[in-house]
Amino acid sequence: MIDRIKQFFSERIVGISTDDPAMRIAMTTAALLVEVMITDGLINDSEEAEIERLLQEQLAIDRSQAKELLTLARSQVKDATSLYPLTTLVNQQFAPEQKFELLHQLWQVAYCDGFLNKHEEAVIRHIAELLYLPHSQFLRARNLARDGRS
Repeated sequence: MIDRIKQFFSERIVGISTDDPAMRIAMTTAALLVEVMITDGLINDSEEAEIERLLQEQLAIDRSQAKELLTLARSQVKDATSLYPLTTLVNQQFAPEQKFELLHQLWQVAYCDGFLNKHEEAVIRHIAELLYLPHSQFLRARNLARDGRS
């Protein structure tokens, strides 16, 4: 699995080395977004499209690359047994503002289908706790995403 991820980044995303922390962060971010998408058991096109859009913006990649990264992230999430390894990497690499932006993106995925499922909210709450974000940031990110603001 890790070799496929490294190959993806080295072949398709120019400027990101396979040893670069940015590669691991991109994959971790994608995996956390996918975790929110699959948590309610209902995967729809709007959630996939939102994740692709967020990945394109964050990584400056094209749509086909974002689709492939989404597929790799799904594999990673399917094999994962805990959110802890993903959030540990975020805690090591992200500044507080970047953690907040990630939390906001998680909420954007949860709200993009027009309905917030209680399981989506629970997994986002759990991720926020693992990222050591205060509850006020959790609420602020939720409100911004709910109201459609960036």
